[in-house]
Amino acid sequence: MEHTDHLDLNLLRTFLAVYRSGSFTGAAQLLGLSQPTVTTQMRTLERQAGRELFERRPRGVVPTPVADELAARIAPPLDELASVAGPHPATAGRADPVHLAGPAELLCSRVLPALAPLVAEGVRLRVATGLTDHLLEELRAGRHDLVIATTRPRGRTLTAAPLMDEEFVLVAAPVWAGRLRERLAAEGPSVLHPVPLVTYAEDLPIARRYWRHVFGRRLSCPAAVTVPDLRGVLAAVVAGAGLTVLPRYLCLDELASGALVPLHEPEDPPINTGFLVQRPGSLENPDVRRVRERLLSVARTW
Repeated sequence: MEHTDHLDLNLLRTFLAVYRSGSFTGAAQLLGLSQPTVTTQMRTLERQAGRELFERRPRGVVPTPVADELAARIAPPLDELASVAGPHPATAGRADPVHLAGPAELLCSRVLPALAPLVAEGVRLRVATGLTDHLLEELRAGRHDLVIATTRPRGRTLTAAPLMDEEFVLVAAPVWAGRLRERLAAEGPSVLHPVPLVTYAEDLPIARRYWRHVFGRRLSCPAAVTVPDLRGVLAAVVAGAGLTVLPRYLCLDELASGALVPLHEPEDPPINTGFLVQRPGSLENPDVRRVRERLLSVARTW
């Protein structure tokens, strides 16, 4: 980024607060400033830098690639400086919100209910959802404190602890299962090809892995329905749309009630390990430590 050698430190602190909160209003609350002051400071910083840092939206702001680059550069030293200087007067005696991110389905079905007792005790959460690679980039830039990742991050800059193992299960509603279970056992996966496949994305990431791991062959069927949220996939399949592959934790109730039936129960099902990844310096916030410890403890039962 150009023209950043002599930028004002206060402007950079305000920029980082806007970047992490996603809005001028949120940054103002974090810093104990007025929103017009934050707006003015960001205009000044953009003018000094000669580049636009945020796209203004009706419900907040979205960082530009220039802002992502700047945040990645300044977040570690500013966080270190803040830990030495102590809490800002506006937040003294009150821990900052914990910025937590991960897959929407896991956050909504397991993580947020598990953290409810901490919220009742005063912990504040700011939750974001997304795909692992993008969330880890934002974590490195300081936008999150903790990320639940579906893969272990590369490199040594981020600390990752195994959180949970998710098992994948091939399921359908009873209307399909009654026709398919015995034929699948006798004839193999080719009997599934005419059945509508409901999946997360066009490239069938979860289903392809299941076919390769369990059946030892490539899945060549196109998707009948794609929904970029596994809760939508679950709802469609429960309603009889076809078959799918889901994490077992997401459909435990439906399997127990009979609303979904496993079509195949291999001795060695596909398993994916999730990791809890923390930003360097984030544990200076005692509530980040509490959230981390709580998740590592309760996730053993998921």
